[in-house]
Amino acid sequence: MELVLVAVAVGLGVGIVVGALGAGGGILAVPVLVFLLGMPAHTAAASSLVIVLITALFSLPHHIRQGNVEWKNGLVFAGVSVVGAVVGSRLSVLMPEQLLLTLFGILLVGVAIAMLRRALRVRRAEQAEAAAHSSAAAQESEEPVAIHDDPVLDQPGPDTVETADGIHLHHGEPELPLSPAPVPSPRLGAVIAAATLTGFLTGFFGVGGGFIVVPMLVIALGLAMRHASGTSLLVMVIATLTSLLARLGTDVQVEWVTTLVFAAGSAVGGMLGGPLSAKARPSTLTLAFATLLGGVAAVTLYQTLLG
Repeated sequence: MELVLVAVAVGLGVGIVVGALGAGGGILAVPVLVFLLGMPAHTAAASSLVIVLITALFSLPHHIRQGNVEWKNGLVFAGVSVVGAVVGSRLSVLMPEQLLLTLFGILLVGVAIAMLRRALRVRRAEQAEAAAHSSAAAQESEEPVAIHDDPVLDQPGPDTVETADGIHLHHGEPELPLSPAPVPSPRLGAVIAAATLTGFLTGFFGVGGGFIVVPMLVIALGLAMRHASGTSLLVMVIATLTSLLARLGTDVQVEWVTTLVFAAGSAVGGMLGGPLSAKARPSTLTLAFATLLGGVAAVTLYQTLLG
């Protein structure tokens, strides 16, 4: 009974992370299944795929309703990842368990560092935006009653004023909306490499791969962060399902009772995590996730190499 409660509680937390960030389910589930629930590493990797698949399926509808899923980009990315998923799944079952967990711990360290750097960048951007809004509000509060139709044009200072939303206003010139910033062109080679690597990591370690998919969808395909998070769930569904099918015919088994109990908690957490992402600061969520990953990495490497 205690094991079931632990599985539900931890699954709930993992699901909230997946639903909020579109990433992190499998990379947290594997060490939990091994070190808290006592599964062998290969079984944990297969069970994690089931958990990530179910959690992603429950998290996806919220993002679909919000219009955050870009189907064409997601399906193309997922389609390319299938090859890596099959290769990774077949290679994983050949690895000794200690080597598999050691490599997984190293992966955790790398992802934690990447997440920490991203959190700091996002935090700086949030602070700059807040400062810009505060400055604009202060200028508005100091203005006298409007004498002109557009009092912004009468403010003293340099010829060019940048508002909080990034629009440049020029004194003595009519206010004209600027064309939106160009979206970076997709880099085909980078997308193929990232998708293949995502599939390989999904199959090899039993992780969802969202920690790679989300930034790559942003950088290479120019998706907005929320669209990348939603679209990554679609990629997870296809990559994890492919990885599970690729394990058919091997000796690896799934412990269905523990896995499904964990997945049930994770699915509920996924439904809670989607709305949470709209309320919490992205930098706070990412920083918390990076800190959690760092702790899990330390425990994984300690238990594997010295435990």
